[in-house]
Parts: sequence; C-alpha cells; structure tokens
Amino acid sequence: MVAPTPFFADRGCHVRILGEVRALQAAGCEVTLCTYHHGRDIDGVRTVRIPNVPGYRKLTAGPSNAKYLADPLLLLRSLTAALGERPDVIHGHLHEGALIGRILRKLLAVPLVFDYQGSLTDELSSHGYLDPSGARARVFGELETWIDTGADAVAASTTRASATLRDRYPSTRVRTVLDGVDTDEFRPLPADQRAGIRERFGVAPDAQLAIYVGVLADYQGIDLVLDHIAAVLREHPRLQVLFAGYPETEYRRQADELGLAGRVLFPGRVPFDETRALTAAADVGITAKLSATEGNLKIYNYLACGLPVVAFDNVVNREILGDLGVYAPQGDGASFVRRIGEILDDPDRLADLGRRGRAHAVDQLSWHRAASDLIELYGTVLADGTPAYR
Repeated sequence: MVAPTPFFADRGCHVRILGEVRALQAAGCEVTLCTYHHGRDIDGVRTVRIPNVPGYRKLTAGPSNAKYLADPLLLLRSLTAALGERPDVIHGHLHEGALIGRILRKLLAVPLVFDYQGSLTDELSSHGYLDPSGARARVFGELETWIDTGADAVAASTTRASATLRDRYPSTRVRTVLDGVDTDEFRPLPADQRAGIRERFGVAPDAQLAIYVGVLADYQGIDLVLDHIAAVLREHPRLQVLFAGYPETEYRRQADELGLAGRVLFPGRVPFDETRALTAAADVGITAKLSATEGNLKIYNYLACGLPVVAFDNVVNREILGDLGVYAPQGDGASFVRRIGEILDDPDRLADLGRRGRAHAVDQLSWHRAASDLIELYGTVLADGTPAYR
C-alpha cells in the first residue's frame, strides 16, 4: 500500500487505511504500508517511512507545499520496498498514491488498485488551495483525469464515485468499497461508564450531548454549526455540543466570542482509540460535512455506538444512512442545528434510530465486508493482467 499522508494521525482517511489493513490481514493477506516520515506507528501494521522532510510536521488534512518533496521520496521508498518484497498488487491510496502506484506499475509490471476517496480538485478547492475557476484548477483537473485512468481497477468509497469512474473503466474494474467500522470496539456503553467519560471531558452528567469527531475544518461545516447553534442552545438548556478534533484553537476562540463557552466544547485532539468511548458517551452524532463526493466515515462509528445521526441530505450520506438519517437540506446551517434540537425532543425516535443504527452497523458495515470486496477486486486484476489503459 502507498499512503501519501502522515499515517497514523487520528483522522478519517487514516481510519479507512487502518481498517482495510487490519481486515486484509485477518483475511490472510500480507500488507506493507509505505507512508510519510511522520505520524504514529500502529502495532501490527508493517510500516516503512520516507526520510525526514525538514520542517514538515503537518498532521491535519489538506495540501502542503512540502508534499512536492515528500511524494518523490515516497516513490523511491515504495520502489525500494517493492523490489525487496515483490508484491502481488500495489494498492494506492488517494490521488498521489495512485500516481506513485502508476509509476511502480510500469516499472515492476505489478497491477495497481486505486483507492479513490473523492475528487482531487474538489479537495484542493475546499481547502482554499485552488480557485475552482482558475488556470491552476484546470491543470490539476487534467492531472486528476490522467491519474483516474491509470489504474487496473478502482476501489471507490461511494457509489456516486463508482458511477463517475465507470465512464472511464469497464464495470468489472470499479467496485464500491464503502468504509467500515469495528463494531466490537465501537459499541454502546452502560450508564456508569458513560458518566465517567462525560466527567472527564467536562460534560454535565445530565447533559444532552451532541458530538462531532473528526478533523476541524471549514469544509466539515464547523463554522455553519457555530454560526447557528446559539438559538438551539437557548431552547435546550441541557444541550452541550462537543467537537473532538484538531486544529481546534481558532474554533474555540470563535465559540468564546459568540458566548458559547461551556456549552460548546473543544477538547482538542483525541487519540482514535479514545474516540470509541467518547462517541458512545454521546446522545446524537453530528456531521455537517459539505463535500458531496467524499465518504463520511464518522457516520459508521456513530451508528455502531447507537447514536442517531444528523447530517446533510446528499447522496453520500443517504448511501450510508438510508432512512436512519436525520437530514437537513445540503448546506443549510440553520436547518441543521434545528434537526439536533428536534431529535433530542423526540426520545422515542431517538431510541429507535439508535437501536436500528447499531443493528445496521453490525449487519452491514463491518471492515470484513470491505476486505472481501478488496480481495475480489485484487482477483480481477490478477486473473488476466490486462492493463486498463494504453
């Protein structure tokens, strides 16, 4: 696997990578993960890293000019690892991983599977790196198209992405491999354990707790929630909203300026292992993510912990939640926060969605299902070795 990111850094993209690795290992596959120099080693994951890139310590999502040095180093490190291990398949995560994988594929005659998690140009635009109407966006758009068509098969994280990519590939070479969740780790907790976790994070014992777990960034809709949440907090004096993630400093300052201190909490970075209990201590999970092309892995964790989920109404969230979601119109922050209050005011529906969401996660959303899909896709590219492009 080629992962052009500081793995592991307690965020959604990395959780997908880790979930796939562990599930593939459980199915009998040997996996070597090639990644950047920084990040946290995970027990049981064979990891090789590039040499140190001076000054590059960024762990948050989004573009960085340091990648122009890190990615060539990752190509060389991945090539060295592949020459030593002679893998059956190269699995490239994200567009940079697929680009590196395309070069390795050419050099080593090993098939490439592209793990597609969303549009490259959409991501760069959402982080303010590109003007969507500018010349640079057109250049990156051409690069994205070239990368998209360079693999032998694609594992897309959403059905919408699969439909788009099938315009460029035979249908047998595109498979929707949804995110997953370990439902043994993410699960509801008894009341006494919930109380202790709440106390640790400054949540009142009798609070109605809405939780967000993930990267804190504008494209995740954090600003939208902060701009509109005051009215719902006034109507629901027991409601607290906790944003577990980073970088939190600017959002905490914004909340303080809006007079939300004590009601809206920003504990900062919470290690992934600790998010399991924290999520299970909440009453409702929220995600105001604005992208309609990327997956939304936090929803899986919310469901596994028995939380109803408030989300925007788009095809990605509908694919995961179906009729289990509490939906607001896409991008409508005022409606979104009203949905939080509405579900908390309806305890019967709250409990019903929690029970059904947990059952759906156990039955349909395991990482073992994702590993089975990936292994089937590997078999497709290994069976004939026919390149998907000329």
